[in-house]
Amino acid sequence: MSSPDPGSPTPGRSRIAAWALWDCGATGVNAIVVTFVFSVYLTGQVGEGIGGSTTPAEWLGRALTVSGLVVAVLAPATGIWVDAAHRRRRVLAALTGAAIVLTASLSMIRDDPSYLWVGLALLACTAACSDLATVPYNAMLGELSTPATSGRVSGFGSAAGYFGSVALLLMVYLGLIAGEGDTRGLLGISAADGWPVRLAMLLTAAWFALFALPLLLTRRTETPLPSGPKITFLGAYRRLWAELSEQWRRDHNIVYYLIASAIFRDGLTGIFTFGAVLGVTVYGLSQADVLLFGVCACVVAAVGAVLGGLLDDRVGSKPVIVGSLASMVVVAAVLMTLDGPTGFWTCGLLLCLFVGPTQSSARTQMLRLTPEGKEGAAFGLYTTTGRAAAPLAPWFFATFIAVFGTDRAGMGGLLAVLALGLVAMLLVRTPTSHRTADSEA
Repeated sequence: MSSPDPGSPTPGRSRIAAWALWDCGATGVNAIVVTFVFSVYLTGQVGEGIGGSTTPAEWLGRALTVSGLVVAVLAPATGIWVDAAHRRRRVLAALTGAAIVLTASLSMIRDDPSYLWVGLALLACTAACSDLATVPYNAMLGELSTPATSGRVSGFGSAAGYFGSVALLLMVYLGLIAGEGDTRGLLGISAADGWPVRLAMLLTAAWFALFALPLLLTRRTETPLPSGPKITFLGAYRRLWAELSEQWRRDHNIVYYLIASAIFRDGLTGIFTFGAVLGVTVYGLSQADVLLFGVCACVVAAVGAVLGGLLDDRVGSKPVIVGSLASMVVVAAVLMTLDGPTGFWTCGLLLCLFVGPTQSSARTQMLRLTPEGKEGAAFGLYTTTGRAAAPLAPWFFATFIAVFGTDRAGMGGLLAVLALGLVAMLLVRTPTSHRTADSEA
């Protein structure tokens, strides 16, 4: 896994802005397609009345489990293959293009139970392409920053992602979905046959294309082509195993943390992915209310990340992660006992408040565990192991619904993943090192 070249020239602000704009578009797609709009439309409208013992929410969990398995299989090879900088743009362009086309194709899914299976398949493919596209995208960070600026550049990209989600959610809500009756939104879209959501998919595809183009069209500073042997698909996994073995020989604790963080990070993803669906099917939120909740959730998560970062500098990363996960387990357990929109809003926003600091401190903890000069390989494994756990939360979500026969039990599945990640994190030892000392100075 590559690391930034200290001797490379500092890239211009325009290239960094183009990189951040891609995240603005991609995060908006995840918010609209996977989390707050299309998945809710599938489970709340399209799949309504399909019959049988399997609910639409359970089918959604199964579809995203398959999507996660695809990502788990392909992400390691993709990550190692795009270590060569000249491949990153081509792979990113292909995956971005596929995600845009798939998002636009979701506009064909009508409000009819017979379209549920096609909709689930397209949703799973869109989620997989979007997730895999982040592999070459994140790898570009090394081209755009130095060790002294990588944190700022990465934070700028994350902020653009939050902004993209909020802006697109507001556009979809105000323009296409708000209101009741035969027409919706400021544009007066007919509510029949799912047209507000279907048009939202076209808007989302155009949004991603617009914000992805600056990065895909910006010329990259030329770098010499690698002279080493080509890496085959299976060779990528052999190299991945070699890097894991090297980390194990250096420090078992790093491998323990990679496993623990992969589990709880997938739990965090599951909270966002399935929370909106449960809000509609279990707690009685309307489709429009879910969009407003999504806007508030993004803002609260951003605030939590800032506050968690300040606390991290004072007490360390592990206490922040453990405290946040423990709080999320308690809040999720309380939410399972409540009914109605008020309980969902209160507990849902509390969960989002703790998502931000957990995500932020997870990266910092990885840095504090990593020896000097090994950051590139360590964070490559951090990303890869996170992708490998992608099927975990959807599988737990679907399994709990199937076992207990109610969508409410899906929250229990997500709680179980968070609790498993918490227990694994408690077993991780944070050594006292120069990194920790520097952070506490």
